[in-house]
Amino acid sequence: MGEIDDKALEAYIRSAAVALGISLEDAWMPSIRANLAVSLRLANTVAEFELPDEAEPAPVFEA
Repeated sequence: MGEIDDKALEAYIRSAAVALGISLEDAWMPSIRANLAVSLRLANTVAEFELPDEAEPAPVFEA
């Protein structure tokens, strides 16, 4: 994933809000956009991590 396009991100936020029936204040948009941009960058970091072919999910997670 390259650089996040602010216009596309804002269009996605507005479309998602309409689909979910959520009203948005224009003043909230910078915070929502920043939060979603960070979430997308973190998700991209996880998605880019290469796993070996023999890797399998753990049947039980214990902390």
